[in-house]
Amino acid sequence: MLSPHSEPTTVPAAEPPTAGTAATPVTARPHDGARLPRWGSKTPRPRYEVPILGTLLALAAVLDTWGIDRSVYHVFYASAVRSMTDSPTAFFFGSFDPGNSITLDKLPGFLWPQALSAMLFGFHPWALVLPQAVEGVACVLLLHLLVRRWAGVAAGLLAAAFLTLTPVTVGLGRSIVEDAPFVLLLLLAAEATWRAVERARLRTLVLAGVWVGVAFQCKMLEAWAVLPALAVTYLVAAPTTWRRRAGHVALAGMVSVAVSVSWMAVATVVPAQSRPYIDGTTDNSAYSMVVGYNFLSRFHAVGVDAAGTGSVDSGQGAHHAAGAGPGMGNSVLKMFSPGLATQTGWLYPLAALGLAWGLAVVWRRRPGRTDREFTGYLLWGVWLATFFAAFSFGSVTGHTYYMGVVAVALSALSGAGAVRAWRAWQGGGRRAWVLPVVTAVNVVWCAVLTLCYPHFLGWQGPAAVVLCVVALGLLALRRTRLGRRPRIAVAGLAAALAAVLLIPTVWSASALSPRYNQAGGMARVGPGSRPGGGGPSRLTPARERFLAYLEAHRGGAKYLAAVPSWSDASAYILDANASMLPMGGFTGQVPYPTPRGLQRLVDSGELRYVALRHPHKAAGRHLTAPSPEAAALTHWVTTHCAKIPSSAYGSGAHLPLLYRCDAGPSPRQG
Repeated sequence: MLSPHSEPTTVPAAEPPTAGTAATPVTARPHDGARLPRWGSKTPRPRYEVPILGTLLALAAVLDTWGIDRSVYHVFYASAVRSMTDSPTAFFFGSFDPGNSITLDKLPGFLWPQALSAMLFGFHPWALVLPQAVEGVACVLLLHLLVRRWAGVAAGLLAAAFLTLTPVTVGLGRSIVEDAPFVLLLLLAAEATWRAVERARLRTLVLAGVWVGVAFQCKMLEAWAVLPALAVTYLVAAPTTWRRRAGHVALAGMVSVAVSVSWMAVATVVPAQSRPYIDGTTDNSAYSMVVGYNFLSRFHAVGVDAAGTGSVDSGQGAHHAAGAGPGMGNSVLKMFSPGLATQTGWLYPLAALGLAWGLAVVWRRRPGRTDREFTGYLLWGVWLATFFAAFSFGSVTGHTYYMGVVAVALSALSGAGAVRAWRAWQGGGRRAWVLPVVTAVNVVWCAVLTLCYPHFLGWQGPAAVVLCVVALGLLALRRTRLGRRPRIAVAGLAAALAAVLLIPTVWSASALSPRYNQAGGMARVGPGSRPGGGGPSRLTPARERFLAYLEAHRGGAKYLAAVPSWSDASAYILDANASMLPMGGFTGQVPYPTPRGLQRLVDSGELRYVALRHPHKAAGRHLTAPSPEAAALTHWVTTHCAKIPSSAYGSGAHLPLLYRCDAGPSPRQG
């Protein structure tokens, strides 16, 4: 069990530091607990640190990889990974299809590790999940190191434990969505910033800017949401003059921007005919996809309009793919909805205590600006506030995995808060009541969340409450003779920690059961989880016959056929790496190919066949009318191409109508 006495308790008091000098912590008041070593000093490594950290990392690895051999494909992203393994062009641009006709609807950086893994191990579902699992374990390790430097070994281990047992963290390690590498890269940026603040190192701060730029390749403009936390931390706490601090931040910011826009710059200068079409746009511009489609369109709820940015409306496709999400709304209070709170918000009470109490103690001490403790609260407080506000006002469209970047700040602040509360209770001062109170509040909050999902392992709420009562009883013995025994104190701490961790542990551990989770899906673990989440990755016999017909009559064309949407192409790409051309992009609203573009593909011999949905099946599949772009393509195909009798290529519930398009005058139907 962790003991606060394993770390230094005091350091000599000193005068407040002046600009250009490192801060020296002051002597702690008894109820404040131990102060930390100075900047640059090495925190002693207690004997319990490595075994406990190793256990946490092993637990994270088990949670992320259990059942990985039964993984499913995230159909949209897995199709792109399959295509990206075919050529350097497809790899760099993130082509959705093997023919390099169109990209993903986001930057492809988050799929580069998966594509490399598929090249190394072969294209299997587990090979796509494996890099995410490694990244998830690395996040736990890196958060421990960061919090350890700030708040000590005990706080670092608790932060790592909280992050390990947070459902969204487990979900990220078991999927191929973009947030696992994104969170890791932002943690690397925070770690570099922390080292830069210690000695006002410009090159280390520039490295932080590089990490943010690389994170931009995973989540685009969301990566820049971390810049206020990093910039404010350095501007306030770096031990050098204001002019140098401002200059360092400006230079690192320019480097971050340069790395961030590097992919977009390349996509802009490469001729359009030499690269895939940029999905999500009406003008084939990478900037439209990043700024309009993936950023401005996410803020419809607060009146932001992406019209005129050259992008299509991302709302229709996103909601079609994920729905509103179980237990989630889209109001500014969505972060407190059960759908999101069960994924990361179980730490809200403890993190709020850690931040508020820590800032109050720092305010009372009135340290210099370079004080290490204040610096940590500045970094994690601004981090949490920025992302919390961004997700509150922006749309997350049911994607709970967005919360991964919030979980790291909550875990860091909760680790520091828990240690401070424990030390205050152990000291027996005026604030000894904080530990039992925050334990009870956090357990009650989690138990209330379980009531929103009564059919999901309903025993966990009552069990946590009972365990909490036991913990409060043991903690109440503090003022008695029996309570002064070390074993009783340790038992009280263990019971309190177990009560707080029981419910999120059950949620996270549910990922080990195929009933509740299957690796490779949409990264939701715990209440509201849906096992699987993948789509068809094997061709049915009817589709195999359809594919065989197209291959037999390909005639040297680049594409086997143009199909109505990416979902119609995915099974052929995943199973056979077939070069299908998906029309309309992810949302079905992208004007690619246009009727004129389709004509050029036919005239050049790159395309001979176009597949269209049966009218009655299309009407039953879409809740809204086909987009104008899809209607225009349908009209062109039906008036310029010859319909192939279904008896020629087989029949089946999921087979489309097939048309052959030849260069020259429009053929007769039939």
